Amino acid sequence: MSLLEEELKRFEPVIRRLSNLALLGKKVEVWGKENFVRSGPNIIVGNHVGAYKDVALLFRIVPRPIFFTANRQIFSKEEFNQLIRKHLHRHLKNIGLFLNLLLNPLKALFVQYVSSNIARIGTIPVDLANSRRETRRLIEAYLRQGRAVIALQGRGRVKPKDPNPYVPSFRPGASSIAYNLYAKDGLIVPITPVAIFGTQRPFLVPTTVKVKVGEPMTVIDYFKKDAAETIEFFRQALENRVKALLYDLVL
Repeated sequence: MSLLEEELKRFEPVIRRLSNLALLGKKVEVWGKENFVRSGPNIIVGNHVGAYKDVALLFRIVPRPIFFTANRQIFSKEEFNQLIRKHLHRHLKNIGLFLNLLLNPLKALFVQYVSSNIARIGTIPVDLANSRRETRRLIEAYLRQGRAVIALQGRGRVKPKDPNPYVPSFRPGASSIAYNLYAKDGLIVPITPVAIFGTQRPFLVPTTVKVKVGEPMTVIDYFKKDAAETIEFFRQALENRVKALLYDLVL
């Protein structure tokens, strides 16, 4: 077991308690759990509508150690604090600002703990405003070592004005990484599509969170005449599969 896996195992009781807290009041139902890849390299892609609740959910339901990509702001105490404030205000308006003030002592402890330890459990920082070259390099290194990486699509919230408010247009990162690893190393990385519905409901609001896990997909089944066309075709296939899984959940 490598150092990162050892750290993740050491933090497991804390992660479990925080996950239970994040999902407090929410019942979780999962379909297709047998489709999770239990060992070897794997990317899990899915829609991202519930911010930290999606993270808690995946820590709870994925049956192996997982490593997330995360907004680099979470690695900074000051920036993470502002991120939480914005999240509360976005969802609860002035009540959210009041809760932010009321819970500030507890929030300060939480922010300090998470920002100080998130890198220790192997979380990969993503700079949402700039180049993601270093992020891609780290993800490829993790996959070569047989790890499972979570690559959620979206900004952690529902966007009512989008064509599909719950599933954004997928970024090409996962399909591109899968293609590059196969082209350079002959490494086939299965990508597991996951649809999530219900985590968009605010913290402590009771609801049923529904998850559907699809069968793993590989880039070799989507090869076209060149790299760019293959990556785009696979990207579209992943996005369409998550949309189909979501429709199964809500219709």
